[in-house]
Amino acid sequence: MPDLLIELFSEEIPARMQARAAGDLKKMMTDGLVEAGLTYASAAAFHTPRRLCLTVEGLTAESPTLKEERRGPKVGAPDKALEGFMRGAGVTRDQLEEREDKKGAFYYATVTTPGRKAEAIVAEQLEKTVRGFPWPKSMRWGTGSLRWVRPLHRILCLMRDEGGEHVVDLEIDGIRAGRTTEGHRFMGGAPFEVTSFEDYAAKLKRAHVILSAEERAEHIWNDATNMAFAQGLDVVEDKGLLAEVAGLVEWPVVLMGDIEDTFLGLPPEVLQTSMKEHQKFFSVRNPKTGRIEKFVTVANIETADNGATILAGNQKVLAARLSDAKFFWENDLRVAKDAGLTAWTDRLEDVTFHNKLGSQKARIERIAALARDLAPKVGADTDRAAQAAEVAKADLSSEMVYEFPELQGLMGRYYAEAAGLPADVAAACQEHYSPLGPSDDVPTAPTSVAVALADKLDTLTGFWAIDEKPTGSKDPYALRRAALGVIRLVLGNGLRISLSDVISEALENVGAARPNPQDEDDYTGLDKDLDLLAFFHDRLKVYLRDQGVSHDVIDASLAMDGNDDLTLLVKRAEALAAVMQTEDGRNLVQGFKRANNILTQAEEKDGVEYSFGADVKFAETDEERALFEALDAADKKIAPAMQAEDFTAAMEAMATLRAPIDAFFDAVQVNSENSVVRRNRLNLLSRIRQTCLQIADLTKIEG
Repeated sequence: MPDLLIELFSEEIPARMQARAAGDLKKMMTDGLVEAGLTYASAAAFHTPRRLCLTVEGLTAESPTLKEERRGPKVGAPDKALEGFMRGAGVTRDQLEEREDKKGAFYYATVTTPGRKAEAIVAEQLEKTVRGFPWPKSMRWGTGSLRWVRPLHRILCLMRDEGGEHVVDLEIDGIRAGRTTEGHRFMGGAPFEVTSFEDYAAKLKRAHVILSAEERAEHIWNDATNMAFAQGLDVVEDKGLLAEVAGLVEWPVVLMGDIEDTFLGLPPEVLQTSMKEHQKFFSVRNPKTGRIEKFVTVANIETADNGATILAGNQKVLAARLSDAKFFWENDLRVAKDAGLTAWTDRLEDVTFHNKLGSQKARIERIAALARDLAPKVGADTDRAAQAAEVAKADLSSEMVYEFPELQGLMGRYYAEAAGLPADVAAACQEHYSPLGPSDDVPTAPTSVAVALADKLDTLTGFWAIDEKPTGSKDPYALRRAALGVIRLVLGNGLRISLSDVISEALENVGAARPNPQDEDDYTGLDKDLDLLAFFHDRLKVYLRDQGVSHDVIDASLAMDGNDDLTLLVKRAEALAAVMQTEDGRNLVQGFKRANNILTQAEEKDGVEYSFGADVKFAETDEERALFEALDAADKKIAPAMQAEDFTAAMEAMATLRAPIDAFFDAVQVNSENSVVRRNRLNLLSRIRQTCLQIADLTKIEG
């Protein structure tokens, strides 16, 4: 069984595209080979800045011969129809067979597709892959028609079996496949031939190319952390930057450089962001002070002076970049100290948030009003929450955030501290954006929580009001993320708020502050509080499912009153989920459903509601009397537990009904011929329904 080696050698591929491209090469080739009838034992793809590589082991030598039976037109059909069928099947008239089935007599043909050599299939599929490769951006060069991310120079396509290796006969746009490749652009020497993947990888390494991106990343990280450790420092971990830098070099040479003393007073996040975004440098931190004091850069070449010239050039460029950052920082500090953050906030009057929702300044005013309303509900000081909301987005007008938008919020905290604002106000400037994602920390400081909730709720109600809601996979304003942020803020802090009331308040703020009051049609969502609450419930379902709570348990809890109190709702769902993990809980649901079904059918048949009047004196069996006693005992426990919102205790009490309900159905015929006994038993079933439904809507539970 032959092995296959493919390399597509080009000019430098952008680092962000490499891993995806290697995956696409593997998928397109292996899918195509399998579709053509070949199988293989294993496949692996690799990438460097100048090459994509695929190795396939244990490929079958040829595809199998296939026989396919096709049904043609009816016997007696026009000659043209029969000729078309024979032409398509590649058979002659004497090769057809007539057969009878339920619909009559038809012509049948057996079509034989002979197997093909793997080499021919590989050549066909590789050309199809190269010409149809899904690069995000591609280019043409010279006079050819081929498009590739950068000019493609070589195609290596080699098959090896017991008899040796040979080049696959293939030419794409004037580039003929061969067995030759080349190593590092500067240190690799002359091009060389290879005989197998093992030979290929070994010769590349001797030619100063590490084929594996994971190996390059590991080499970079180990060298960087060892250098830092030797000086008592730490490298700031950044997996995204590490992967990107590993895609910029074929032979990583790690170098550590100094940051000029004049820049060490900059906030560490500013240094880190500037070096990462502009130079792709790793930040090196002093663990004792938290300051960024050095940097790590990765060269793609070994030099006689051990990188001294490279470092000198990098430090010169870095100094120029950090001079700009230092200027922004000092200028922003001057504004914050002298004029205060309101000077920046006032500028936001000229910045449009959305043409139907007004300016950023108008939005800040809405957030401040909502934060003031929310403050008592989250344990925050009312004035402090409003103050924090008024300055939380001031840094959007700062020069530093204009240069580095990813630092918004963080710089707001620094500037608020410089302006002498209270610590909780400064913290809220940074924390009110959180949580941004599912792994982001949830703010817990009351002032931060109030502003974070107000910010996200204003976003949601604003876009709801102008009917800009998520549709399918499209969510241009990140409203799903905002809703999840509200959910995590509420649950993470155990807040007891009526989401319906808060939504109504926020919608009123949006309506009162709309820039075009005369255009009522633009604000179609002002009366859609319930619609937005349903959106929150959908997001909550996703969140709870990720926590392991099944959808039917969530639905059973959502059906109850008070479902706009998310903390209460989740407590109910978690308690119900726990009960449903027990045998008593699962069996109780079956007993409840049996009782509910019998009762529903009887009420529909009789045209009455059996909801009152069950009396133990009409009980004829011990099982009936035991069920009366069990319901009385359960109700005595459930009522105070529900009053105390102790859903666990309430559901445990409900679960004790499992045995008496089972015994009742085993021993008693509900539809007795005695009408009094029948009515009493139906009313007893109604008690089961009433007792269970006061905790959760068990009709929603599946199974």
